Amino acid sequence: MPNPRLTGLGSGLFCAAVMVLLGYLDDLLFGASLTVYGVLFVPVSLLTAVWVRRGDLLTAPVVVPIAFAVGLVTVAETGDGGVGGRLMGIVTALATEAGWLYGGTLVAGVTVLVRRIRLVRRRAAARNRPPV
Repeated sequence: MPNPRLTGLGSGLFCAAVMVLLGYLDDLLFGASLTVYGVLFVPVSLLTAVWVRRGDLLTAPVVVPIAFAVGLVTVAETGDGGVGGRLMGIVTALATEAGWLYGGTLVAGVTVLVRRIRLVRRRAAARNRPPV
């Protein structure tokens, strides 16, 4: 399994790009199903939280909801096709798919929290180790 370490900006770009790509695939294969999009969002959130580097851990729970909204542009209903219709489709999708948004953000937050606790414990153990 690859083990990249993304910066805060890199994790945001990764997550947004993957969500846009998955949104297009969802539109192509499933007719823009918001449920499929939400289900795909959760593992992307997990990968983003796992692949962000230690120094930027706290950015993962911030960038995943932004990436969710960015990817919604590809699957949200357009209404009459204008800018207002697209915006209303995005707002409606955010409201109706809030459970997936919160779930993916929670997954990223818990993953980051566990990684942070392990990092702090590892540093404390190294500090308390007697000199050789």
